[in-house]
Amino acid sequence: MNWVPVLFWTAVAVVVYAYAGYPIVVWCAARRRANPVDAAAPGAGQEAADAGRPFVSLVLAAYKEERYIVQRLHNALTQDYPADRLEIIVGCDGAEDCTGDLVAAFGDDRVRLMQFRQRRGKASVLNDCIPAARGDIVVLSDANTMMQPGAIRRLVRPFDNPAVGGVCGQLVLIDPASGCNADGLYWKYENFLKGCEARLGALLGANGGIYAIRKSLYAPLPANTIVDDFVIGMRIHARGAQLLYEPAAIAEEETPAGVAAEFHRRARIGAGGFQSLVWLGGLLHPRRGWLAFAFLSHKVLRWICPAFLIAALVSSLALAGEPFYFRCLAAQVVFYAAALAGSRLGAGNGWRRPLRLPTLFVGVNLALAVGFYRWLKGIHSGTWKRTERESQTTAAA
Repeated sequence: MNWVPVLFWTAVAVVVYAYAGYPIVVWCAARRRANPVDAAAPGAGQEAADAGRPFVSLVLAAYKEERYIVQRLHNALTQDYPADRLEIIVGCDGAEDCTGDLVAAFGDDRVRLMQFRQRRGKASVLNDCIPAARGDIVVLSDANTMMQPGAIRRLVRPFDNPAVGGVCGQLVLIDPASGCNADGLYWKYENFLKGCEARLGALLGANGGIYAIRKSLYAPLPANTIVDDFVIGMRIHARGAQLLYEPAAIAEEETPAGVAAEFHRRARIGAGGFQSLVWLGGLLHPRRGWLAFAFLSHKVLRWICPAFLIAALVSSLALAGEPFYFRCLAAQVVFYAAALAGSRLGAGNGWRRPLRLPTLFVGVNLALAVGFYRWLKGIHSGTWKRTERESQTTAAA
């Protein structure tokens, strides 16, 4: 049974490193480095020199977005970017509601509709829309994401450097009930890591709600791609170009309507992560430097943490006859019980706040486990289920 303590400590070490050790390492490495996007900041008066701005195509893949698509188009057309250098392409996946009809009737020459009668999935929509774009720079966003007025200008600015292949903006989560910033601890934690990794030239993918790429670097995605934004961003690294982070390019998006919708989204992302390893595994080679280190530490180890959590629980149970390991087992049981209690309490319950961290941690890892199961069983597809938003459910009620 000598291998059981080794299993326990290995499992604990991996989980602690993935969630706490790696952030410390990457912060220490990045603290003295500036964000590479700052080097592309324009000089005095350069922002006003619109004559040299590249033509930009904003591509929106939409599925059953009739409630929001008109508002999204108005948002896109009020961007602080030269009107004669901007087009909006809406790829409507399937004709299951009036989304396509609303786009066709919008009445602005800068808006183009690409209607696909049969639903095929987001990757297939992007594969058709991006090659049809007129712009050398393609901005990708979602139909439920609202960009701040200067977002496209700030995304495009770093492309003055020919080495830059993509720029990721900052996605801010909004509580639909209050209209206030709803960025939680986990989202702030992820944005902190994104900033550190960007300084090391190791930004991992993009925020699907707001990022831009050079059209020339886009290669068609497999039709069953789940996490298209992650794959597209990592492919930019694979092509030898820079992927930068511009936190001043801000977009806002409503949080999901409930726990079930958020869990489904995370499980889908988990399945997409395992799927992407087939195409992106070469980026884990040590010759990739910080990129390989970040990919392994931030993504791969995080994706397999559920297995190590199970290993820690089972091994401590096997060793429970020893006082130390019995206390370790008891601590795990209490932690998981707290997570369960936190998931059962309503949002307004005062007891929920101290239980947020265990609830979030367990929820994320349970979703990753479900995602791994779906990937292992081949239960994955490029078509997506819409994530319901609070304003939709409220209106329906």
